[in-house]
Amino acid sequence: MYFIGIDISKYKHDCFIATETSEVISKHFTFTNNDEGFNQFLTLLNYLNPEYEKRIGLEATGNYGMNLKLFLEKQDISFMEFNPYILKQFIKSQTLRRTKTDKADAIAITEKLMSVPYKPYPKQFYHTFSLKSLTRLRERLIKQRSYYLVQITNVLDMIFPEFKPFFDNKFSVTSLFILNNYKSPDVIANLQDSDFVIIKRKSYGTFAYMKFLKLKELAQNSVGESNSIFELELDCLLDCYFNLVKNISVLESNIEEIIKEINPPTLTIKGIGFISAASIIAEFGNVSSFKSSDAMLAFAGIEPSVIESGTMSQKGKMVKHGSGNLRQTLMNVAGYVVVHEPTFAKYYHKKRSEGKVHRVALSHVAKKLVRVIYCLETKHISFDSSKLV
Repeated sequence: MYFIGIDISKYKHDCFIATETSEVISKHFTFTNNDEGFNQFLTLLNYLNPEYEKRIGLEATGNYGMNLKLFLEKQDISFMEFNPYILKQFIKSQTLRRTKTDKADAIAITEKLMSVPYKPYPKQFYHTFSLKSLTRLRERLIKQRSYYLVQITNVLDMIFPEFKPFFDNKFSVTSLFILNNYKSPDVIANLQDSDFVIIKRKSYGTFAYMKFLKLKELAQNSVGESNSIFELELDCLLDCYFNLVKNISVLESNIEEIIKEINPPTLTIKGIGFISAASIIAEFGNVSSFKSSDAMLAFAGIEPSVIESGTMSQKGKMVKHGSGNLRQTLMNVAGYVVVHEPTFAKYYHKKRSEGKVHRVALSHVAKKLVRVIYCLETKHISFDSSKLV
């Protein structure tokens, strides 16, 4: 059996190969991060005894290793990824010396590979990577969208401060449509009945004529100061906002398409939609690579800290390590499953009856949800609330 450790970097990769008897086959082989380098690495693999199993291990380094992993998948060559933090701790446990080179890292990855059960990365990992990229980009765009809404509010406070309170301090589809098409109080004050018909159609009939007249009255008597500079600023901010809305919609369509193709068992839990399921699956990656649901909780950073000293032992606050995106998604989804799935609702109310505040009770639901997801994904079964205790 061959054990092959690869240290990933931006422009080249370092490789170390040994057998299970620690016989060194290739002490230091470097290949570039391009087609030529990949084919050199493939030639090296083909040179090895075909009767021996080949186990490849590499560090999870995001974009730098993506092309190599795609190449290995196309060649039907399995590989296993290691969490960088776990590798770092493993290297520390092996020596007290502070020696860090690409060659030494490749050797350490090989040694780590020898010490653990081989769990190859699943096929079609590209879908998982794509989901992670798309869902994280969506989260960033949503934050930007919120930022622009705040900026639009700031400009409105100068131009037409009565506008947002009139719409209950919320930006609805109707209010944003009016702002985008009519901009200033002067224009809104002079709207015609034909404009009302357009606005009412946009609101699906919810914008009443009396409300239309009241808005015109507010615009006529507004204390705001409207000028060409403020209106230009508002126009630019609205343009940025609507472009973000459009791009978010495109991302969500692509995310939904990919998650439908993967069709993970997590989707069978009521209250978890396509986008939420995509975020969970993308962040966790290969669920079968986790030793237990507790390992998934640790990865998500929603396990409680444990404090022990002498005779004292207590559980502290949530550790909040790992992916912030995943933790936020799990907490949000916990709120939905409580509404849609009776078993989780009972569990939530049980925690509330124990004196837990809403947020803490919801974190317990999130933990239970992760344990359920671990069971579903590792056993490849659909959710059945009757089997949940």
